Amino acid sequence: MTNALTAGAVERHLRARRDAGRGLLMPYVTGGITPGWTDYLRAFAAAGADAIEVGLPFSDPTLDGVTIQQASDTALARGASTRRILADLAEVGDLGVPLVVSTYYNLVLNDGPEAFCAALRRAGAGGLIVPDLPVHEADELTDAAEAAGIEPALLASPATPQPRLAEIAGRSRGFVYAVSLMGTTGERTALAASAAELTGRIRRVTDRPVLLGFGISTPDQAREARRHADGVVVGAAVMRRVLDGAGPDDLRAFLATLRLALDQECDRPR
Repeated sequence: MTNALTAGAVERHLRARRDAGRGLLMPYVTGGITPGWTDYLRAFAAAGADAIEVGLPFSDPTLDGVTIQQASDTALARGASTRRILADLAEVGDLGVPLVVSTYYNLVLNDGPEAFCAALRRAGAGGLIVPDLPVHEADELTDAAEAAGIEPALLASPATPQPRLAEIAGRSRGFVYAVSLMGTTGERTALAASAAELTGRIRRVTDRPVLLGFGISTPDQAREARRHADGVVVGAAVMRRVLDGAGPDDLRAFLATLRLALDQECDRPR
């Protein structure tokens, strides 16, 4: 049983929640990290996630910091593979929120973009993030994704020139992934100052939802990020807890604190 999806469902879902005044929360989990890893997906949904990012582990990541690299290594050592993870997803059922798969382009090329996107669709995923695929080389994947009903969200960084930023926003589907700083994923003590400037530049060229990621680890950081973006992506802070032995209930409690912070920020007088 898979999530019931229609074309454009990820963006419609996120837009509707954003337009209702909700701060968007997208937690991340590395597929195959534990034997019962899909229980984390249910916990995320129960904690108030608006979408869930599922990482397909890759042995040579370029954008991930120490925590996500360790999570990928752990999953691969357990025998995780694209096919096994997607088979697990297909058994999850409808969580009520979209699933967005993320991975590196090598894994897409291994099957070919058309077969890869079709497999995502069969597994119930609605979106795709490929961080090492530049927008000027994305045609083959975006065409295959459109044919399969998958929404590819492209990444924008503080170093992205404005004309290229407009192209990224225009080519993205579902949302635009705003990278808060020039660096790898990982927990940080404060939200990067570059985050506000980047999200402001993205908003000038699109009304598509903007999710801010990289370094968002605490309720205060989520609250600050919500002042600039439509929502947040939280990966390393989640996976560090999983690697330390936290179970689904522990993660549900942690994400509930982020959910509360986002909701409080939305309720603030403007």
